[in-house]
Amino acid sequence: MTARQTALTALIACRKRNAWSDGVLKEYIARDKLDRRDAALASRLCYGVLQNQMLIDFYISSFLKGKLRDLQPVVLDILRLGVYQLTMMDKIPPSAAVNEAVEQGKKYANRSAAGLINGVLRAITRAQALPEPPDLATRYSHPAELVERLRESVGEELLPALLKSHNDAPRTVIQVNTTKMSGPEAAELLQKQGVGCEKHPWLPDCYYLTGTGNIEGLEAFRKGIVYVQDPAARLAAMASGVEAGMKVLDCCAAPGGKSFAAAIQMKNQGSITSCDIHPHKIDLIQKGADRLGLTIIAPQLQDASQEAPQWVEAMDVVIADVPCSGLGVIRKKPDIRYKDLSRIDGLPRVQSAILDQQAAYVRPGGVLLYSTCTILRQENEAVVEDFLKKHPEFEPEALNLPRECGLEGPMATFLPCCQDTDGFFIAKLRKKL
Repeated sequence: MTARQTALTALIACRKRNAWSDGVLKEYIARDKLDRRDAALASRLCYGVLQNQMLIDFYISSFLKGKLRDLQPVVLDILRLGVYQLTMMDKIPPSAAVNEAVEQGKKYANRSAAGLINGVLRAITRAQALPEPPDLATRYSHPAELVERLRESVGEELLPALLKSHNDAPRTVIQVNTTKMSGPEAAELLQKQGVGCEKHPWLPDCYYLTGTGNIEGLEAFRKGIVYVQDPAARLAAMASGVEAGMKVLDCCAAPGGKSFAAAIQMKNQGSITSCDIHPHKIDLIQKGADRLGLTIIAPQLQDASQEAPQWVEAMDVVIADVPCSGLGVIRKKPDIRYKDLSRIDGLPRVQSAILDQQAAYVRPGGVLLYSTCTILRQENEAVVEDFLKKHPEFEPEALNLPRECGLEGPMATFLPCCQDTDGFFIAKLRKKL
């Protein structure tokens, strides 16, 4: 299988199974035994099509004799893949993109479809200029309703930059497990393995990596010296103020990143109860903690919205990284943007219920940290403001984030276009003595 064939079959599977692209790609790259170079190309092709799907469809419609909706779904998949290569990649010869697409048309559809594919793609290669998209939604391939929701949250000025950033390829970011090795020592080890390693500009023991291939195959990863985590998620643990010897609850912990960051900050001294509602995710947290050698983490099956009497006023810090719309990680999961937005409207009720329950576990003088991987105000500031009205025993407290990230106060929203992180929200609340 070539990278283009793997990308196409992944796109077909995403469409037919309504599956997330990251999981399908991992499965299909392993199935097709692609080497590092072809795996990277297949991923770029698949993600690129999903990130730019509305713009690509606009281009196809402009050169198609007929209507987009009348095309066989697989023919549209092939056309999207071909148009992405022709219009948005500069290292693939147009002849290679067209010829491969025509062959795919013969294999997955028929000769008539192959002729249509050839005609559309060759018309695009002959065009002196591509048509201008009519609006931001089409230009950056975000459904119009999502564009409006993002506009309400970030404002008109930041909106184009935010939409554009969602279509950029995010860099691989790792955190160093300083209970095993210092940041510079870990960077040296990675570089000896042929991995590009660049220090993060404002977060200690954090590095951008390039040329990793399958990161799970790196010695530093296997030995628990590093783990993958976005800087904003790491800052959630940092902002909570956890220290060695504390008793901490991470109520929605899977896959475990914030628990790992907290345990490292605590120098593996104290206790962290890491909860999730799904049994298989409890195993995932335990495996991660074992690999990193973090013995203070105790995974436990627990619904964050249900009472656990044994924890009432027993915790120094409670981290509530609640279920959310996930709209802050669009650049890593491009297909999120096409999901039904009506599902979002019920989330604040769930988030508030979890926050209300977790508040009971914070000891007087302790901290409740609320976080999400979304940037919508209805899931973030609005939930915190409503909580503070109902819980006068809590008060907001400054996060004390690194000055270079440009955010201050008790609540902060990170944006990929401003901080080069996932879209992420953090609020720190302290319980009065």
